[in-house]
Amino acid sequence: MKRVSHLIFSLALFLFPGVAFSEIVNPIVFVTQVPQPDDFATIGSTFANHRATMASAPRGGDLYIRYADGTLKNLTAAAGYGKSGFQDERGIVVRDPAVHFSGQKVVFSMAIGAPERYDYNDYRFQLYEVTGLGPSETPVISKVPFQPPQYNNIMPAYLSDDSLVFVSDRPRDGSKHLYPQLDEYESTPTNTGLWKLDPIVGKLQLLDHAPSGDFHPKLDSFGRIIFTRWDHLQQDQQAETDANGAFLYASEAKGASISQNRREVFPEARSLVRRENSDESLHTFNQFFPWMIHQNGEGLETLNHVGRHEFESYFDRSFQNDNTLKEYNPNLVDRSNEYSLTNMFHLREDPTHSGRYYAINAPEFKSHSSGQIVSFEAPPELEARYIQVQSVTHPDTSDVTSSPASTHSGLYRDPLPLSDGSLVAVHTSETAADRNIGSDSEPQSRYDFQLKKIEKVGNYFRATDPIVSAIHKSVSYYNPDTLIQYSGPLWQLQPVEVVARERPAPAEQLLEAPERDVFEDEEVSLTEFQDYLKGQNLALVVSRNVTRRDQFDKQQPFSLKVSGGGAQTLVDGVTSYSVHSLQFFQGNQVRGYTLYPEGRRVLARYLTDSPLLESEELSGISQGSVKIFPDGSTAALVPAQRALSWQLVAQSGSPVVRERYWVTFQPGEVRVCATCHGLTAGDQFGRSVPTNRPDALRALLRWWKSSDRGESQTTLRLSGQTRSNRAFKSGKLFGGGRIRLQFLPGSSLSGEDLILRAVKGNDRCDFYSMNPWNAGSIEKRGKLARVSGKGEIQFLAILDGQIVAETDGRLRGKRGRKRSRARSRFSALCSSLKRLR
Repeated sequence: MKRVSHLIFSLALFLFPGVAFSEIVNPIVFVTQVPQPDDFATIGSTFANHRATMASAPRGGDLYIRYADGTLKNLTAAAGYGKSGFQDERGIVVRDPAVHFSGQKVVFSMAIGAPERYDYNDYRFQLYEVTGLGPSETPVISKVPFQPPQYNNIMPAYLSDDSLVFVSDRPRDGSKHLYPQLDEYESTPTNTGLWKLDPIVGKLQLLDHAPSGDFHPKLDSFGRIIFTRWDHLQQDQQAETDANGAFLYASEAKGASISQNRREVFPEARSLVRRENSDESLHTFNQFFPWMIHQNGEGLETLNHVGRHEFESYFDRSFQNDNTLKEYNPNLVDRSNEYSLTNMFHLREDPTHSGRYYAINAPEFKSHSSGQIVSFEAPPELEARYIQVQSVTHPDTSDVTSSPASTHSGLYRDPLPLSDGSLVAVHTSETAADRNIGSDSEPQSRYDFQLKKIEKVGNYFRATDPIVSAIHKSVSYYNPDTLIQYSGPLWQLQPVEVVARERPAPAEQLLEAPERDVFEDEEVSLTEFQDYLKGQNLALVVSRNVTRRDQFDKQQPFSLKVSGGGAQTLVDGVTSYSVHSLQFFQGNQVRGYTLYPEGRRVLARYLTDSPLLESEELSGISQGSVKIFPDGSTAALVPAQRALSWQLVAQSGSPVVRERYWVTFQPGEVRVCATCHGLTAGDQFGRSVPTNRPDALRALLRWWKSSDRGESQTTLRLSGQTRSNRAFKSGKLFGGGRIRLQFLPGSSLSGEDLILRAVKGNDRCDFYSMNPWNAGSIEKRGKLARVSGKGEIQFLAILDGQIVAETDGRLRGKRGRKRSRARSRFSALCSSLKRLR
């Protein structure tokens, strides 16, 4: 689609009266959307709403601004985007606006183009920014640079450093053969989680690998990214019969062999068809809860550690043969929240009350994520057990019904608390489930979503007057061979207030005293150790005493002791369990289906990507596990930027306590989960978090110091897509010295010369390779160095994945040797590299 730059637009053409309300102080930006009555995997759905297909996201909507006097401007049209009538290569669909801290620009997502008849084109949502928002200004729209161009990028928000957090369906590691990731419900294409982009330097970072998807990230006033996460960690219901042709890939590799083995190793079975242990309860898990994460990707967890025990109304015990375990009933525990719910969509913080959040409690299907407006308070210092959900609109509005009571005031979505203390939301007076009340070629939705004031009437709030008049449009488009036509009011969605706001400082994750003391005792630099983790794409996960559990959690075993003696937390009259190891599972995309020829689902597989598994002293009894030390502590090196889960196992290898969520860690992250199920109100006896110095961490650091991992890091990986973006990641090398290796463009503009530059401090050495450079878009990985059978290090020159030259050098050294020796090794490295000229 080409921008219509040859037309000269008059601003008056795009300004027209709206509905004037003097109490709306600041401008509001919102989107319009051609109604789509289908609510499975479409643009308004609760999940799988990210695709830009014609069926999912009908073309014809726009980005609007409503000024304080009620005047409207079509921003996209004024900037030369979009059209009425037949939707061709100029047709657009717009979504997810977010306002910059300055109040002077808005980032949003847009897909451009629509097909001719019988054509099928791959359209992608991409991120754009618009400036020139004033009534007399001409809007200018520009595409955000360095975003993944081949994938759907949606739901952006600005972070404190002006980078962007957003949702994308880019594969976790960029491997195209893994696209699309399929969700854990019905194997529908989903987004892969939260991503962060620095649009100045082009750095892209995966913050959260979500097997079923993340949604609507926002930056709150405390510097936390808050968002809704779909948690569906359960066995694959699509593989319970042969109907979908489920099979298993041997690995995530392209061309990996396949088998018909449908057995899963974690968690327990969801149906009798797959049940292997008759003592275990069947397990299903499906919720949309609020989560939080630091801006650097560390500290991922549910918001304030809130969970099922604070929000849900019922779930079963894990073992049916243990009557000391109890089914969960909120009336039998001392929790503050009296309003149970499973879903929270469209989170938004109140700008007049830090820590107060509005959300939508809605059904998973049928209503385009519209339902009841609720609110709750969750500032960082508030413990999860004190979080209370409040009904803003009547509880009847939380679900669809064809026979509403007088208290059902319709369905709501996209709540927007304004800086003047008032509340706006999207509303439809319809209460029934949406469906197509038109025809295939002329679809009609029951819903007439419109921006309205939300005001208190009696005991609850409800929609009153619209703040924007109905916006009508006539459009037509092919999908793919049927001409779809619509003429009528557009949905008004996703309002945001255009106002400057304070830029919050990023929240930090600091290492607490017990673990910090262990690093000091063992004379290991935390920074140096984290550099090692980053170079290996690993994180460190530590627990202090896994026998201590939250006092509310009596659905899984809670009278625990370490096998062989040591820490124990035993409750009188309750069945006790011995635990030996902490077993990890990594989320691998290895489930395929003959019914769905593209994409793979994430399955829990035994942890393999950890060097710690090689240690007899530290590894546990079961595959992918680490030992629980006598003090109850554990320490594990785990792969970063990949979904992980875990369970406590007995010496027999049988599961005892299972984690219920997927969790992602960042490279270099040191994460402490002091107990197994973190404490909200104290442990089994009401005690606070244990403060012992974990012996498992001490043993891990000693192992690290005594192994090659404490000496040098000899493997650096090459990744990039273009010549201008070729760089090796930083790493630690040779006796504590730091070294950076980079491919840089050569002196020739043709790109035939390459320079490999090694840099240590202000020292550097270069060598030239005259092999031709492939200037096309590529993504290759290869080792720079490898250890030979003689204990020597071979340095390799690699172009496009091929070794073109190599040399040997005896450059290994122990940690802690004198800096002069490290410098001499650096000189030897330079000499070795120069021999490759």
